[in-house]
Amino acid sequence: MKAYFRELSVAATLLVLLILMAVFAPNFFEPQPLLSRLTAAAPKLVLACGISLVLIARQIDISIGSLFAVCGTCAGLVAEAKYPLPAVFLVALGLGAIGGMLNGVLVAGLRLPSIVVTLATMVTWREALRLQQQGVFINLPDGVQWFGLTMTVGQLAVCGTSLGLLVLLAWATKHLSAGRYVYAVGSDAEAARLAGLRPQRVTFLVFVGMGLLAGLSAVLNLVQSPQVDPSSGRGLELEVIAAAVVGGVAVSGGRGRLWGMAVGLLLLVCIGPALTYAGVKPYWEKAIQGGIILLAVVADGLRSRRERN
Repeated sequence: MKAYFRELSVAATLLVLLILMAVFAPNFFEPQPLLSRLTAAAPKLVLACGISLVLIARQIDISIGSLFAVCGTCAGLVAEAKYPLPAVFLVALGLGAIGGMLNGVLVAGLRLPSIVVTLATMVTWREALRLQQQGVFINLPDGVQWFGLTMTVGQLAVCGTSLGLLVLLAWATKHLSAGRYVYAVGSDAEAARLAGLRPQRVTFLVFVGMGLLAGLSAVLNLVQSPQVDPSSGRGLELEVIAAAVVGGVAVSGGRGRLWGMAVGLLLLVCIGPALTYAGVKPYWEKAIQGGIILLAVVADGLRSRRERN
């Protein structure tokens, strides 16, 4: 139980919040609005899976919001040109992989600090997209929204895709060698190298995977609307990093579980509606989220200090 204390404490906090909502705002649990909220959070879950692996590998990627916007916008342009959905997927995933490869080459190949590299690519992607689109929305043709299905079935497909990915990656990090390599590199890269691993290769592949997940997340977001907003993804990197940190993923690397991250994301997603039902002004949401993140980081620091002692 002690090993799962962080995740269980976040789960308990979420449970208390949901109980309070059930008592004081039962409308929160109406099926269709609840499904809509979960669907809106599904792309964030996909991104949070990727950023969790990046953090576990003792790296950081703050360019994912900009890469998400680039993938979504370019995929939208392909859809607007009446190409089929598989082509839309391939473009988004391909661009995401290219963006991830660029970060991976600079971080793993040239051994530059990931915070500096991804800050540079974040600004580059965002400004290039702004100059190209000038804020103009992209209108999607019929058959793209909800994958051409009914809204409810499409929402279930989006939620099912993100949940299936979470289960798959959580299983892989626990049972596959590749998953354990990420933890080993994040815990001690030099020890991992002496054990026969190649930390730079692991780091590169983690960034490529992050890019692929950014592309997938962009598509799951794209199908939820008849238009594509080129400014989408702004601030998204902070939300998913926050979810990972709150859910127990250590910013110092080598520790964290994807299911804990998912609980952390649910907690942060529920704060906004909870404040709305409580009649609290919306701007308090970011302040409360920031406070929760600060507490999580402090708790992580205290835990690391106790382990060293």
